[in-house]
Amino acid sequence: MKIWTVANQKGGVGKTTTTVSLGGILALQGKRVLLIDTDPHASLTYYFGIDSEQLEVSVYDIFARGTQMASEEILQSLCPSTIENLDILPATMAIATLDRSMGHKSGMGLVLKKALAKISEHYDYAILDCPPVLGVLMVNALAASERILVPVQTEFLALKGLDRMMRTMELMQTSQSKAYQYTIIPTMYDKRTKASLEAYKSLLDTYGDKVWPGVIPVDTKFRDASLSQKVPVEYCPKSRGVYAYKALLDYLMQLD
Repeated sequence: MKIWTVANQKGGVGKTTTTVSLGGILALQGKRVLLIDTDPHASLTYYFGIDSEQLEVSVYDIFARGTQMASEEILQSLCPSTIENLDILPATMAIATLDRSMGHKSGMGLVLKKALAKISEHYDYAILDCPPVLGVLMVNALAASERILVPVQTEFLALKGLDRMMRTMELMQTSQSKAYQYTIIPTMYDKRTKASLEAYKSLLDTYGDKVWPGVIPVDTKFRDASLSQKVPVEYCPKSRGVYAYKALLDYLMQLD
């Protein structure tokens, strides 16, 4: 099972859209895909019409019970999506308490990695949607991943958020003696604006081949797909945003 984490320490840059878009395309290609919500806001969970407040089991239980949770129990906590081959490990607001209640315990940074190892034979891909703050949830998501996908809105303030994300990865690489593979994804690109053009050029100048050479354009179809609780490739398969994510997926598969 390949594990990708979608992360950035700035909100509103397209993390959840990237997660559901790539996951949906992979599932329609016949891959078995698990999407994991590690954000207390539960945007990914609500995207699929899952009421996080009504869940009996969620990603919180994996942290609360740790290694005691058997593979069968983890699989039973998953929610199916509207399309075949795509499952969701949902989040609840309870995970917002993890830093305070469990962040001090030893081994907490590898809980998610160990849990995913138990169910790895059931999926081809796992994609983790990450919260925008550094804490036990982001640490777990980064530690579990083989590649980090960093969506960056093509505007000046988002570039500052990217600086923080790069420093976080450097710190974790040092503490874990692990070199992260990462890809920066320019999102919400509008070729009509000077801000997008200059931000994209700045990304390429600063990060070089770590930047995907394509862009994810501004596309209102993403919002419509979310409203319909369908992955973009299911709701608007011929939209320019979906074409862009298909190109991104092809690129990522070549890297791996």
